[in-house]
Amino acid sequence: MTEFTPYLSLFGGVLIGLSAIALMALHGRVAGMTGILSGIVPPVAADWAWRAAFLAGAIMAPIVFIAAGGGVAFSVPVSTLALVVGGFVVGIGVTYGAGCTSGHGVCGMARLSPRSIVATVVFMIAAFATVYVVRHMIGA
Repeated sequence: MTEFTPYLSLFGGVLIGLSAIALMALHGRVAGMTGILSGIVPPVAADWAWRAAFLAGAIMAPIVFIAAGGGVAFSVPVSTLALVVGGFVVGIGVTYGAGCTSGHGVCGMARLSPRSIVATVVFMIAAFATVYVVRHMIGA
């Protein structure tokens, strides 16, 4: 069972919201991680610098947080193969869903985009169903 951390979660959510607002205000772009990542994978987008900086910040922030003495104990209860397969399935979903959870769920819903609202509802239903199947039917 994962430890419930309401204050850390709130703080993280505020930082995600602020980064999404800053990216929209400064660059006019939605903070969808998949779209940002796709611009630094060849062929590289002309605006690759801000994309690389955004991704570097997303990677370095938890490292800095842990180094500063923060952090929450966690474990990954599945194999590396399961993580790779899960990543592949998510990649397929991102392609067919025309965006990822951060783009649709954080930015799209904030803009009241009907497409993003539907996509986020579908993401959540799929997540609930997956947790139910894994925990109660498969027994993992």
